[in-house]
Amino acid sequence: MTAPRRGLAGLTDGPYGRRVLYGGDYNPEQWPREAWPEDVSLMREAGISLVTVGVFSWSVLEPEPGRYDLGWLDEVLDLLHGAGIAVDLATPSASPPPWLAARHPETSSVDSRGVRMSVGSRNHFCPSAPAYRDAAVRVARALVERYGDHPALALWHVGNEYGQECFCDLCAQELRAWLVARYGDVAALNEAWGTAFWSQRYGSFDEVVPPRAVPYLHNPAQSVDWRRFTSDQLRTLFREHAQVLREGSTAPVTTNFMGFFGGVDQHSWAPDLDVVSDDHYGDPPDPTSPARSALTHDLTRGVGGGAPWLLLEQAAGAVNWRPHNVPKTTGQMLQDSLRAVAHGADGICYFQWRQSSAGAEAFHSALLPHAGPDTHLHRAAREQGRVLAALGEVVGTGVPARAALVFDWPALWAGELPARPSDRLRVVEQLEAYHRPLWRAGIATDVVPSNATLDAYDLVVVPALPLVDDAAAAAVARVPQRGGVLVVGPFSAVQDPTTRVRTGPFPGPWVDVLGIAGEEWRPLPEAGTSLLSERYGDHAARVWSERLTARDAQVLVTYGGADLAGAPAVTRRLVGERGQAWYVSTVPDPHLPGGDLLDRVVLDAAAAAGVRGPLAHVPDGVEVAQRGDLLFLLNLAGDEREVDVGETWSGEVEGLGTAVVAGRLRLPGGGAAVVRRTTSPPG
Repeated sequence: MTAPRRGLAGLTDGPYGRRVLYGGDYNPEQWPREAWPEDVSLMREAGISLVTVGVFSWSVLEPEPGRYDLGWLDEVLDLLHGAGIAVDLATPSASPPPWLAARHPETSSVDSRGVRMSVGSRNHFCPSAPAYRDAAVRVARALVERYGDHPALALWHVGNEYGQECFCDLCAQELRAWLVARYGDVAALNEAWGTAFWSQRYGSFDEVVPPRAVPYLHNPAQSVDWRRFTSDQLRTLFREHAQVLREGSTAPVTTNFMGFFGGVDQHSWAPDLDVVSDDHYGDPPDPTSPARSALTHDLTRGVGGGAPWLLLEQAAGAVNWRPHNVPKTTGQMLQDSLRAVAHGADGICYFQWRQSSAGAEAFHSALLPHAGPDTHLHRAAREQGRVLAALGEVVGTGVPARAALVFDWPALWAGELPARPSDRLRVVEQLEAYHRPLWRAGIATDVVPSNATLDAYDLVVVPALPLVDDAAAAAVARVPQRGGVLVVGPFSAVQDPTTRVRTGPFPGPWVDVLGIAGEEWRPLPEAGTSLLSERYGDHAARVWSERLTARDAQVLVTYGGADLAGAPAVTRRLVGERGQAWYVSTVPDPHLPGGDLLDRVVLDAAAAAGVRGPLAHVPDGVEVAQRGDLLFLLNLAGDEREVDVGETWSGEVEGLGTAVVAGRLRLPGGGAAVVRRTTSPPG
């Protein structure tokens, strides 16, 4: 049974006033007791208000089966509570202790080639093994019985970064049971999976195995169902732990997702979480990273139905897992946190508080680095605490959006399969491309599933949805009919939920509303082809093209070559007095002169929908986002930018040193500012 979502109000509106939560993972078991008081003292100085404890502590909490050593955790929670620091207490199920694998080898996962994983890393568990599940629930119960009423406890953190797979015989049994529940009988399974192809017909569910190593390609329907199954399998683990925690505690329950990672379908998990949380690690030297971060935050907010969410992990400086780990500047560190708050986060946390001196992540940055508190990085961490403390007025507020991007995990899974027309037409890259012009304009955008209620959105963008069911497709088609504006990207609505390709003109369920009929997908050679338009000028297409016929749609852009000369590339159909339906059949090249074709199409569609950002003009290199009565401005450029915020945004946020003079704001290179609304917007 789904529990009512409890949210973050109990944390952010606590005895210390309304606040943006600030903190990170804390692993005191890695350090001698003498270090703990120093940690807590430094946390107070930095404004830390929430720490995650115990994520990977199982072997310390339960050094041998059934014997729990919780005294050290008592001491840690008491110290934190005494300093006014709340605790996000984790169940340590992500990394079972070595004794479990030694006594129950079946608790270690098996990969697709039949190799059983060893201890010595993390995430090596089999989700189906009864011995693992029983032991994980027991340790969760021990924690809630001990700490369910502890005054430091503010939040439960179940597991860590779910997405594990196991291909063992135990998982095969669970898969078969899942398939029986989904399809009922084997004839329905054969129909859904198209097993007439390659002589794959099954005589019974007992013949079905996970998609283990095979000589060539897997059945695509089986592959997508496997991803559905593993997501549901891990969700069952989460639910088992959450039930135990909720029986003994009133604290809300969360787990940390990972953006667009394909391991779990976050939309299906969302009803089980009291708070939606995310781990996000942008790449500091990548100039596209800020836009990708904003998109990911919009996704996380959408998973939670628009409710405030938690950024549970990010890096203070460098990570340890890229081949070449360029650190953030301290300016980027602050910008990343402010961006998350602007996109709906009520908590900003890091991995981790104190940098590890041993283990696989010893070179991963932390708020308190190896060199100690008298460092540039730690001084920036303290300054960030001061800045976040000044933003309490946005806590609990939403980010109202009139634009939506449609995204589903099954569509991502289908879009990642091999043996498609091109592996270069990537779902997440398409989402980024269509989201970027809205982000640049400061237009708030929700990322929502295809089965979401779309009536609140004047602009609905479907960048890449290769797989969609008929009901969701029909809801999307109604957007222009009710006066909204719809934009659809290439290779969308190609397959039904079983991955069966829809026959007839494409995109099948949207042919009528778009006013076009597609007949051929045509990946482009490296040179691409030209795009011609009286409205937008000449551009270039890369990666992808489609042969279309415009039935009752206006042709705004045509192909100039690639055996498609004169054929429609971008179309628009007017529906009623206000509705519009746009179709973009290619990937415009953004890197050539005049390569902003897609940006212009998306912004024209937004203008037609009456959707605009908070500022009339956003200078190049400046990121703008509004939340509540605060406007966040981040200068991503290396030199100063002047921003005209007008009379609407002239209020200063106390303690941030922001000054608006005659409606204009100067932002230093790499700088950030937050200003307050002082007048209502026109209209």
